[in-house]
Amino acid sequence: MKYYIIAGEASGDLHGSNLIKALKKQDASADFRCWGGDLMEAAGGELVKHYRDLAFMGFVTVLFNLRTILGNIRFCKQDILDYHPDVLILIDYPGFNLRIADFAHKANIPIVYYISPQVWAWHSSRVPKMMELIDRMMVILPFEKNYFAEKWDWEVDFVGHPLLDVVAQKQVAFDDLRPTDLGLTSNKPIIALLPGSRQQEISTILPEMLSAIDHFPDYQFVIAGAPSLNQSFYETFTWGKEVQVINNQTYLLLHLAEAALVTSGTATLETALFGVPQVVCYKGNWISYWIARRLVDVPFISLVNLVSEKEVVKELIQGDLTTKNLRLELQKILPDGSRYLTIKKDYEQLYEKLGGEGASKEAARLILDLVGE
Repeated sequence: MKYYIIAGEASGDLHGSNLIKALKKQDASADFRCWGGDLMEAAGGELVKHYRDLAFMGFVTVLFNLRTILGNIRFCKQDILDYHPDVLILIDYPGFNLRIADFAHKANIPIVYYISPQVWAWHSSRVPKMMELIDRMMVILPFEKNYFAEKWDWEVDFVGHPLLDVVAQKQVAFDDLRPTDLGLTSNKPIIALLPGSRQQEISTILPEMLSAIDHFPDYQFVIAGAPSLNQSFYETFTWGKEVQVINNQTYLLLHLAEAALVTSGTATLETALFGVPQVVCYKGNWISYWIARRLVDVPFISLVNLVSEKEVVKELIQGDLTTKNLRLELQKILPDGSRYLTIKKDYEQLYEKLGGEGASKEAARLILDLVGE
């Protein structure tokens, strides 16, 4: 069968690649055309557009790039028609994907949404339209199933979080590895910096993260470089500082790190699943932030806290993201800090809430069931 998959960011590329692998095991004739990244391409998908060309974040940035975005939508619609897929699989990325869903629905193409848009946080007005367009909705956060059932009377499928499979596999592979395997020039314990994958957010958040370096001379700071960005981009911020950038080794970095500063997003959950105490960081365009504050209706911005339904990790947002606050909160989560053991215990409870392993396999089974129907 023919599968058309659309993911618009790094996390979607990761989960899309594992879904492709799972579908291949259950469908020997599977053929894939996708919008995503290097991982989906390596898994066997024919890459149409890379997510680095789609990453427009924030209300202001989207407005300035509206012509490009609309052009991508037109191109995608025609590409779907030319490919004639048996099913369209959408991975998060709602601003783009819901427009494509409307088009595909009218073209009588079955639609699966794998990894729901976070409509429980904002834009819940999208749900009635989603219910009309989507043939099968699969969610990966435990509270999402209850949200759709109780508020919208919509039965969706909770498949578990695909990161559980990814992290479990990596931890086994990393068991015998040491900091020298990262090519680091120091033997000091590691504090990992995960500033995000988009140039826009990195340019704003990374300088704040780097401001903490001088306060922790007994540690080495290591940046997880985004696969789509060149080393020269990071050198703009790291010039003259004792910090290294490691590309395409984020999971190994987390496996070896004792603490981390992490930009809000999927990376907060990945960090928690590796058991690394963290401080969550976010800072963006003030206009976009002001608008978001009035639209978003959730008590936390990190998935760790949202799933746990309490503050497990400290969130430093916008004006709170300062050198002083970073220093104070980072000190608390180091091995000799006051919150180190508490976070470790809370992470264990988080893991249990996320369900068991096998999300990609279950998602593939549900997709094949739908297409078979």
